[in-house]
Amino acid sequence: MDCLGMPELGYGEFSKLLHEKVANQRIPISGSLELTYRCNIKCQHCYVTHCQPDYSDQKELTLKEIQAIIDQVVDEGCLWFLLTGGEPLMRPDFLEIYQYLKRKGLLVSLFTNGTLLTPRLADTLVEWRPFSIEITLYGASQETYERVTGIPGSYKHCMRGIDLIMERGLPLKLKTMLITLNQHELCAMQAFAESLGMPFRYDAMLNSQINGVKTPQTFRLAPSEVVKYDKSNPNRFKGLIASFERYQDFQVDQRYLYACGAGNNSFHIDPYGKLSMCMMARAQQYDLRSGSFREGWREFLLGVRQQPPHGKYECQTCELLPVCGQCPGWSELESGDSQQRVDFLCQVAHFRADAVKSAQLQSI
Repeated sequence: MDCLGMPELGYGEFSKLLHEKVANQRIPISGSLELTYRCNIKCQHCYVTHCQPDYSDQKELTLKEIQAIIDQVVDEGCLWFLLTGGEPLMRPDFLEIYQYLKRKGLLVSLFTNGTLLTPRLADTLVEWRPFSIEITLYGASQETYERVTGIPGSYKHCMRGIDLIMERGLPLKLKTMLITLNQHELCAMQAFAESLGMPFRYDAMLNSQINGVKTPQTFRLAPSEVVKYDKSNPNRFKGLIASFERYQDFQVDQRYLYACGAGNNSFHIDPYGKLSMCMMARAQQYDLRSGSFREGWREFLLGVRQQPPHGKYECQTCELLPVCGQCPGWSELESGDSQQRVDFLCQVAHFRADAVKSAQLQSI
């Protein structure tokens, strides 16, 4: 019998409605897991791989430990799950972990540099189709790509990985971290993605390493350059204007330090079983090896989310905060103080605000 009157929803609309439904229910609908900090390339701007000079200092989660955590995560209502790293394909048991996630009904995304993809692995991804695969481009040319990665031959292996995914019709997206080493090839990277019919995005908001080391900052674009690239892409700039208009009357709840959705509907787990609000905010962590995800989510992260600011928090009263990248996690990495303003983010936000206001005036 036909289900007459059953409305049809596209994925975007379904996702929006679902997130709105669970927003105030503290259901951990989205999670991420760094399978390892190990990586086969040596990107100078990386925020994790240089933080662990001796990987034997800490023991990564075992397959059984990961499976037990996933069981608990699913029981609490998780639907979307991201596997990342380091380079997640460095784990010999990657496919076992991935297939376990799929068997549990999760919508699994994979972030990878693509250089370790093989026909066997790609064939398995066809059998157990991922929600999405995102491969990072570090340059459009071999010279630039390998200047960033520090590994000869890595460009060729990345291109082969992209071919393996495309040949099988898997859901692929390309992206880059826009830094001083590759900014001159942004247009070429965009053109490459377009030639393949692939979505492409970039991010220029480069943060410090998770242990507080500032090395990545040396590869940041100047705030004015970030906005120059925003304006050079009509669709991106249009989205930026829409974001400013959408949040112009948004009121931040000043009772709490965290104003985002981290720890409310999303979470992060590192390679050693430490649960935190997100990939950025790691100062306060819950050990899943000695406790349950249920307790970590319902009690520990709830307590972190409910923390009030200590003393004056100047960013909380700024009208640009809803459209600024400023957050406690960024501040912790930048200065060690979760309430310290990050000047780089502040300058980008003000440059963007000026650009948006100028565009709005010109359209009158």
